[in-house]
Amino acid sequence: MSTNFRKYNIQKDFQRVGDFLVKHYQPGNRDGNFLQPAWEYMHYHPWFKDELMDNSGLWEDGGEIVAVAHPESITGEAFIELHPDYARLKPEILDYAEKHLGGKDPEGRMSVLVFINDFDKEFEEPAQARGFEILPELERRMTYWTIPHPFPPINLPPGFRLQSLADENDIAKLDRCIYRGFNHGDEPPHIDYAGRKKMQSAPSFRKDLNIVVVAPDGGYVSYAGLWYDNTGRYGYVEPVCTDPDYRLRGLGKAAVMEGIRRCGELGASVAYVGNTLPIYLSIGFRQIFATRCWKKYLDRN
Repeated sequence: MSTNFRKYNIQKDFQRVGDFLVKHYQPGNRDGNFLQPAWEYMHYHPWFKDELMDNSGLWEDGGEIVAVAHPESITGEAFIELHPDYARLKPEILDYAEKHLGGKDPEGRMSVLVFINDFDKEFEEPAQARGFEILPELERRMTYWTIPHPFPPINLPPGFRLQSLADENDIAKLDRCIYRGFNHGDEPPHIDYAGRKKMQSAPSFRKDLNIVVVAPDGGYVSYAGLWYDNTGRYGYVEPVCTDPDYRLRGLGKAAVMEGIRRCGELGASVAYVGNTLPIYLSIGFRQIFATRCWKKYLDRN
């Protein structure tokens, strides 16, 4: 097996990488790669800029993608998607990350953050040998829930109701819920809602799987986005938020469960979320692996 390297091209490679992630998905996400919905969500996030991917690397064999190294949200990150038969590329990918995916950290020092799954000792050992060190505070945790049948009841306080964006897609209400729900401030300054429209333009975005909790006054006060992968038969939860004035009432849990219930009706057997917050554990999500962050300073003498 011989491989060729080139830079990632967002215009021609976005869909190809997504297809690669679908093709090599393993139940329980044991492939360790991004789930395809996470890849899509990343690219269509309101804050994502195409130029972030300019230094991303892509390896091919016979025209087929076998590995990708890329950031997610900031310069200096390196996430790796890898074909299971191409583990031999790991040292080369580490070399590439050090040389091309570094950036300045909050202290102004050049460094690179490489994210490696905790079951991948074959990747952790060379990273440690090269001077990478674990940052426990940046660890990510993948969890999943086997969708039960029959589905458990979904409870809401009196006066609140569940609906999807297919029922009503009020961008202003949604924007306010997300803005406040992620603690950005009291009232959003947006007037064109470009970020919300960008997210809803994602190829796999489904309004019927994006659930809002509607308060008695008609406002959206909790939101859960669900993505469904028909090939792998799973749901993926991203994002979830609740207006701070309405927290601790079970609204976010209800929205997540309704989205998962709908994925189950489409054929999903499991749901994933990259988090171990109590809201998810209370539903039944359990951790399957952690993705550890390994940092190396690039300005050491």
